[in-house]
Parts: sequence; structure tokens; C-alpha cells
Amino acid sequence: MIADATSLANAFEEEVVHGDALEVMAEFPDQSVDLFFTSPPYADQRAYSKVNPDRYVDWFLPFAREMYRLTGESGSMVINIKNRVAGSGPLRGQRHPYVYELVLALQNMGWRWIETYIWAKPNAIPGKFGPRTKDSFEYVYHFAKGQKPHFDLDAVRVPYKSDMAEIERRMKDTSGRRATAAGFGRNRAGTYKHGGADPGNVVHVSQTYNQHKGVAHTAAMPEGLAEFFIRCMSPENGLVVDPFAGSGTTVTVAKRLGRKSLGIELHEEYVQEAKSRIARGLDDDIPGALIG
Repeated sequence: MIADATSLANAFEEEVVHGDALEVMAEFPDQSVDLFFTSPPYADQRAYSKVNPDRYVDWFLPFAREMYRLTGESGSMVINIKNRVAGSGPLRGQRHPYVYELVLALQNMGWRWIETYIWAKPNAIPGKFGPRTKDSFEYVYHFAKGQKPHFDLDAVRVPYKSDMAEIERRMKDTSGRRATAAGFGRNRAGTYKHGGADPGNVVHVSQTYNQHKGVAHTAAMPEGLAEFFIRCMSPENGLVVDPFAGSGTTVTVAKRLGRKSLGIELHEEYVQEAKSRIARGLDDDIPGALIG
């Protein structure tokens, strides 16, 4: 935890600090963070941090309020979270709605719900989920503090598969989609000058099971997933914070991309593992494939 006599600058030197995120974030000045990117403990799923899905929203909202205070007007909060099948209670055997309840609660708090992304996992492991297929995707929700969050589409554009002759032909198209009444949309023909296609909101990143390659954490996030969102939702040299740092993926990737970064982790054994991983600075994962 950041003690009263320890400056925030010293905390950044630690890169991952041990402590309760609410207590650590209380030391941060208002509007000091450009991006919170995190994958909080999923409901009732991990032995190291069990939260009953019926109480998940109440558990998470204090963290969300503190993150709201700390986020700048052009900043964002991005949350990777997974739905689950209820193992007990009246919803046993059904999908529990805690993820959707959380999204609505965050919107009611004042967070602007910008987009829902799907993290598609081509090599998802099979599981026993009853009369359903294996889980092959997770949600990633983008919330913003203000009206104009930082978003650099050029940083995540998908290389064109068409040759230049085809691209030049398409640039002559005058019937591309125009702006809608809601203020969104663009002329399709105008995107070619940017050198790549707009990515879609489905991000394909394989699970690499890097906890078996030196990351001693049971739910290590793939680096390709963090990279996509850090690239487009934080400015160069901006501050990226993960209040549930786990094995340190967010901090590792943010540092590699030239951002200032800080992780907060409640469990001391993961703090030490994260610091070791950051010090190695190696690409542990296969990059994610973006689908336009």
C-alpha cells in the first residue's frame, strides 16, 4: 500500500504495489489517470478472490466510484469480465445476469457506456457447462468519463488484404455509408487514405496459457488483448492503471508501448510474480488478430 510518506512517483517506480485498490487509489489526485484497463475477479470463480454473483455489483461499485474520480475528462475505464452459470440459488443452471446488472449500474453512476467488445478465443478450453457449448468469448466494456474520450483508431487499423488496384477502385465509390442522425458513421470510400481498415468490435486473441510459461497466475490475461485497448484508448506517455493487476499483463504491455503504468494487487505472491515478469520484459504471447 502507498504510505502517507511515500510519493506517487515512488509508487510508479514500484510498478506494481501491494495493497487494497480502494486504499491505494485514495492517494491519487483527481483526474490523474488516462486509462483504467482491468480484468477484475469474475464472480464466484477464482479461489483467491470469491465474490458471489448476487453481491457482485455492490462489491464493485466502490472501486468504480474511485476510478471515476481519478479518470480525466478524456479518459476511459475498460473492463474485461466474463458471464457465468449460476451454481446455486434460484438461478442454478442458468446464466447469471450480474455482468449486465453491473453495466447498467455503472451507466447510472455516470460512466458513459461507449461500446461492448467481444474477446473471441479461438482456442478456448472445453468445460462442463450443461446443455451448452464451451465458452469461446468474453466481454470487454468501454466506459468513458467525458464526452470526447481519447480514441486513436489509426493505432489499431487492420492491414488491407486487397491489392492497390482494388483499393484505388474502391476509393472512387461515392455511395459509402454517410453520417447517421446519431452522429456516427463515415463514408466508406474515405477510409482507404488511412492505410488500413477500421477494426471491428470483435477482437480475436488466442489464450496462450502463459501461466505455464513462467506466469504463476491461474487467470493470466493474454498480452494481445491488453495491447489492443491500450494502443487505441490511451495517449503516448499517458497513465494506465490496473487496480486488479494479477500477473501484471496491463503494466507489462503499457510499459512496452511507452505509457506510464501502475498496477495494484491485493495478493502479495502475485505482486512478486508481476514484478519479475515486468523485469523480464519479454513478449510472452502471440499477438491478437484484429478483424475488420
